[in-house]
Amino acid sequence: MPDYRQHLEVETPEHVILDYEVAGIGSRALAALADWLLIALGTLLTVLALGFWRGISNWVFALQLLVLYALVWGYFTGFEGLRHGQTPGKRWLGIRVIRDTGHPVTFSDAAARNLLLPVDLFGMLGAFLIAIHPRAKRLGDLVAGTVVVRDQPAVVGSVLLPSPSSPFPLDDASLGAPLLSDAEFRLLREFTQRAPALPAPVRERLARDLVARVAERFPARPAGDLDFLSRLYQEERARRQGRFGARAAPASGASVVERLVARKQGRWNEFQALTERVAREGLDALSAPELPDFAARYREVAADLARVRTYGADPLVRVRLERLVAAGHDALYREQRHTWRAIARFLARECPAAIVASWRYVALACVTFLLPALAGFFLLRDRPALAPELLPDVMIERAEAGAARQAAGKGYVETAAAERPLVASSIIANNVRVAFSCFAGGIFFGVGSLVLLAFNGLELGAVSGHFANVGLLSYLWTFVVGHGVLELFSIWVAGAAGFLLGRALIAPGVLPRRDALVLAGRTAMRLIGAVIVLLLVAGSIEGFLSSGRAPLPVRIAVSSGSVVVLLLYLASGARELAKARRYTGQPSATTALPSSA
Repeated sequence: MPDYRQHLEVETPEHVILDYEVAGIGSRALAALADWLLIALGTLLTVLALGFWRGISNWVFALQLLVLYALVWGYFTGFEGLRHGQTPGKRWLGIRVIRDTGHPVTFSDAAARNLLLPVDLFGMLGAFLIAIHPRAKRLGDLVAGTVVVRDQPAVVGSVLLPSPSSPFPLDDASLGAPLLSDAEFRLLREFTQRAPALPAPVRERLARDLVARVAERFPARPAGDLDFLSRLYQEERARRQGRFGARAAPASGASVVERLVARKQGRWNEFQALTERVAREGLDALSAPELPDFAARYREVAADLARVRTYGADPLVRVRLERLVAAGHDALYREQRHTWRAIARFLARECPAAIVASWRYVALACVTFLLPALAGFFLLRDRPALAPELLPDVMIERAEAGAARQAAGKGYVETAAAERPLVASSIIANNVRVAFSCFAGGIFFGVGSLVLLAFNGLELGAVSGHFANVGLLSYLWTFVVGHGVLELFSIWVAGAAGFLLGRALIAPGVLPRRDALVLAGRTAMRLIGAVIVLLLVAGSIEGFLSSGRAPLPVRIAVSSGSVVVLLLYLASGARELAKARRYTGQPSATTALPSSA
């Protein structure tokens, strides 16, 4: 029968080919539905908790707002990055995310594929790509270099020889070479193993059909069809396992496999139990003697897989061994620890190193933002009447009320001290969302990132021009000065991450476009990591300082301090980049930077 399923073949370091079955759109859709239901449930519980805690502490409420935001944005990334490529929905459906190389996904891989999720959901673009791509990839998978495969181990029934308590004792003298073809024997074995679970009418009908197929070769048989098939299966098993000396079957491929399965079934079951344990708890769950034993068993099962392929084993046996080898490969070659030290190194060194390495893209994003900002500023200065057409109503109203607020000694935004944690958490969530959108827009050949940067720059410039027209420019920028440096720089870095994707698609260089996109995505994830850190700081400054009553000298001092911190942060990245280049001898930061996340 033709096989219409999609497959991914990966060669392991042990020179064994792993044949993964690619998960189709149906199983992925069901897994996504289950995950979104869990997200909805978690959101509901969080909202109910918010209603309870709001009257107790605004700090707790602000923290829970961030938790709610992280639940929506971080659910898929967190589970796939920390639970070996499986969300609860994927685990239920028996599918997993892996790299194209067969290695387990890292946290950065999971982040890259899921930050593109809003784009994939837009107009069902992701579903369309999954349906037509030869490896069922959506945009997130293309950027991250990942693929979703089936992970549920195939179950092979017991293949033990007939026991002495069998109702049909075997007579050595009556047995010799196999009497059934390989296809007939596989059919008989499948029926024997599955018959107990079938409804009685179906079982009896199938038994009659099987008996009719071989009836001419076995004129003398027990009266009952089921009894006859059970005895025939036991005898044929014994013939194929070469149990009866000179009268046994020649050492055909089928008989070799049958003997191998009979001898190794217990070992395979033990290794499967070990892989399931390691999948839940990691290699740290194994003791010192168990760890080399696990590696040895993995090599043994890999060798068994090579043998059953050579001798043309039953597909069910081959599939089970492929899944066992894949599970062992996943356990041995995945990253075992996501320690706080590794996370700190990633955020404090590798992320700023990526910014330094990608400084041309950051500069391009800066220019893309500033030129429209200047154009918007001078346009409104030259044509003030355009303000109602270009600016949101809320900005017009704030400009109209600005003079009175300034005369009363009030700032652009002033929030009561008790409400500032809520303001800070809301600002952080909004800014991170904008940064994610700016990055994701880069998948459209960089155009999406360019448009978002230019639009935000134009809006900021136009607002500044309008406030300058009414004599309130300093009033506006007194509010912005404290947090503006970090916030604007973060948006430029997010735009640079999007431009990296666009460049990989438009001009991949010597690499295939697919590989260039994956490498660009890995560098972009370091940029996004830095963006999140910077926006957390900028949002906190805006929520607690800019929206308060701090005088201008304090705001300028904080802004100057943020510039110094930013420069130190980039200097740390420059040192890390120089070290990586010395270590690899490569001038390209995209390939020189290591990854610990």
